[in-house]
Amino acid sequence: MAAAIKIIPMLDRILIQRAEALTKTKGGIVLPEKSVGKVLEGTVLAVGPGTRNASTGNHIPIGVKEGDRVLLPEFGGTKVNLDSDEKKELFLFRESDILAKLE
Repeated sequence: MAAAIKIIPMLDRILIQRAEALTKTKGGIVLPEKSVGKVLEGTVLAVGPGTRNASTGNHIPIGVKEGDRVLLPEFGGTKVNLDSDEKKELFLFRESDILAKLE
């Protein structure tokens, strides 16, 4: 039995799970993998403490929190592979890489 791994991002990094691409239309047509575009939306799973202020040394808080839905760039982020996760796409992004917060 494998132990559960908890990922805690450092500084201004944010752990995000990309949303899964739709492989079936509303009418029931199954789409091939090549026609499915890259998903630019994800859910925040974990947030680091934020960058440090150079003069005071205090952390500057990050603008998103766990559970927020965010808009991601098409390219970028660091893919994180965990053996315990079954087909979950986890990525680490810097706060400045996130395009928008979705409500």
